[in-house]
Amino acid sequence: MGKTRTRWPGPTYSRVVPGASGRVLVVDDNKVIRQLIRVNLELEGLEVVTAADGAECLDVVHQVRPDLVTLDVAMPRLDGIRTAARLRADPRTRDVPLAIISACTQYEVEAGLEVGVDAFLAKPFEPAELVGMVRQLIERERSGGRQGAGGGSAPPYGSVLGAGEAERAGSAGG
Repeated sequence: MGKTRTRWPGPTYSRVVPGASGRVLVVDDNKVIRQLIRVNLELEGLEVVTAADGAECLDVVHQVRPDLVTLDVAMPRLDGIRTAARLRADPRTRDVPLAIISACTQYEVEAGLEVGVDAFLAKPFEPAELVGMVRQLIERERSGGRQGAGGGSAPPYGSVLGAGEAERAGSAGG
């Protein structure tokens, strides 16, 4: 698996993963966090494209056509909540699952829920929780999308997952 530069505008990163089981757009202004998320998802067979902030995300999302977008909240130029709102307002991206990965305040969680964020993962997080959340959101989208919520073992929309909570969220219902 070699590194390849994408043709998206800006310094996004993508590694072509033959037979990838999904494509994730990871948006975070912290390069170390982007790399941590990217490595863990690539090890699970997912293709990952990264962006450094919400503005860059909006620049590349239509070319990338991700199965899931992860967003940090506090980012320069365009924060994660406003980015999520714009993705939900665009007919081309309104059904793409959105997950906030951030050390969110209760206010930010509520704001995320209002704009249609599907799940939240609190920083710091365990890699297994990250992978589980991403897999569940992608599978839920493939098996019926946002309209098909409510069944299965996927976390409910707006789940706030923290250390040790990923497994409980699917069965707790809230």
